[in-house]
Amino acid sequence: MEYVVAIVAILVGFGLPLVAVMTYIVLNYRQRRALMELHHAQRMAAIERGLELPPLSMDMFERARSRRRSTSLLPALVWFFVGVAILVGMQSISDEEALIGLVPTGVGIAYFIYYFAEGRKIEARLLEHELGKVEELKA
Repeated sequence: MEYVVAIVAILVGFGLPLVAVMTYIVLNYRQRRALMELHHAQRMAAIERGLELPPLSMDMFERARSRRRSTSLLPALVWFFVGVAILVGMQSISDEEALIGLVPTGVGIAYFIYYFAEGRKIEARLLEHELGKVEELKA
């Protein structure tokens, strides 16, 4: 029976991250394929009507990927609250074992420090750059 627990733990420990990565790869591939099929259908319709479309730009793929701006605030919140949850949850077992929750809590605090020291400045520059592109497109 103890071997079964060890085998299941190993399979879950390696299997779940592998499944998560494979799911991301498959979904990303499907999204890019759908974009290509849509672009192809538009091109074929334009050719049938005698119109000419500009060539496929790689910006189309990057826009789909960069919809959500990257920020250090989200990982800070996730790491911090995972650490607090481990601290609170493990205290029912033992106070010494609960100290393992200080590791993700510390990572979360480090992300918070970075966000408040540098991250907001970087995000402000990125937002200003994006707004500049939008204004250029309108002009």
